[in-house]
Amino acid sequence: MNISDNNEKTIYLAGGCFWGTEKYFACIQGVSETGVGYANGRTQNPSYEEVCRHDTGHAETVKVVYNTNVISLSFLLDLYYRVIDPTSVNKQGPDKGTQYRTGIYYVDKEDLPVIEASIKELQKHYEAPIAIEVSPLDNYYTAEEYHQSYLDKNPGGYCHIGKDKFDKVKLEKDPSLN
Repeated sequence: MNISDNNEKTIYLAGGCFWGTEKYFACIQGVSETGVGYANGRTQNPSYEEVCRHDTGHAETVKVVYNTNVISLSFLLDLYYRVIDPTSVNKQGPDKGTQYRTGIYYVDKEDLPVIEASIKELQKHYEAPIAIEVSPLDNYYTAEEYHQSYLDKNPGGYCHIGKDKFDKVKLEKDPSLN
């Protein structure tokens, strides 16, 4: 599908290590493009080494391009919540550090009410406060090529998301669009 298609939108989602998060989103029906990078930090064009070892403020983030005729933002966020601990601060699975924080970074201000309603609904299922950072995308730098589609290139590579979740999400369809 063409990126200029009027039915395509982009959202940036941080959910811990971007290798598994990217693989997960790539499996979702209606997602036409994914890529990994570094979002909303204080430095320009950081390297993976800088993000991991220096205080750049960037979050490992997945760029998700999706077709609104196939999947709504609301359902996409529901699927995202299934592979993160939304109450964890700067940690997902065994990965710890500010680069592993959860975040929803939007480029279309019209998405904010949908995101806020989704977070409000999610909070009903947890006693601890939801720790997902929600903000406009300030900056995004594409990660090095070896990180792109990492788990496709390295099927036995590290992932904090179980393979069963990749398989299950391939079968999911947005009930609001059927």
